[in-house]
Amino acid sequence: MAAHPRTSAIAGLTLVAAVTAGCSGSTSHSGSATTTPSPSASSAGGGAGRAAAPTESNPPGDIPDNQVYVAYRPTGGSFTGFTVKVPEGWARTAQGSTTAFTDKLNTIRITATSAAKAPTVGSVTNTVVPQLRSQVAKFAAPKVAEVNRHAGRVVRLTYQGDSARDPVTGKVVRDAFERYAFYRSGHEVDLTLSGPVNADNVDPWRIVSDSFTWR
Repeated sequence: MAAHPRTSAIAGLTLVAAVTAGCSGSTSHSGSATTTPSPSASSAGGGAGRAAAPTESNPPGDIPDNQVYVAYRPTGGSFTGFTVKVPEGWARTAQGSTTAFTDKLNTIRITATSAAKAPTVGSVTNTVVPQLRSQVAKFAAPKVAEVNRHAGRVVRLTYQGDSARDPVTGKVVRDAFERYAFYRSGHEVDLTLSGPVNADNVDPWRIVSDSFTWR
C-alpha cells in the first residue's frame, strides 16, 4: 500500500532535522577543539618570550684537545741548547732572553739565563717568590716543589696573579701560573705557563713541560 504523500513529507522533514542537529552538534564540538592549543602550538607560544639556548663552547682559556704542538728551538740569544714543544699557530714575540707564545688568554714564556747553581726549592722560595710578588699584580698562593719531568727533576712554582688590563675591553683576568726551572751545566731555562684560573689546561701544560729536552 503506497504511503500517503503528507506522511512521506513529514518523515522527510524529521530526517532532515535529525541530520541538521547532528551536524550542528559535531560543528560545536569541533569548534571547541580548535580553540584549545595543540601541544606543539603551546610549546611554541611558551618559548616566544625566551631566547634560544646558547651554543656550548669551551670555557675561556681552554686549549682544545686536538691542539697540534710543534718544536721550538731557539736560534739566537745567549743559550740555544734546548727544545720545547709549543702549540702550533700561537703568536710569537721575543724580548732580550725571553721568548713568549700567546693565544687569546694563554701564554708560554721561556727565559734562558746563566746560573752558577741549580735552582732549589729554597732558592726559588727565598729569591724568585719575592721578585714575583713585586712584579705580578695581586700575587698570591705560591707553592714550590720538586717534580719529575722527562728532562729530570725540576723545581716548579705555582701561583696566581692578575693579568694586564686588556687594551680593548679593559678587562683583567685572574691567571694561574706554572713556572718550571730547568738547569744544566751553568744554564737555567725558566718555562712559565699561564692562563685563566678556571681553564682546564692541565694536560696541555703537562705536554709542554714534559717536552722540554736539552740538546
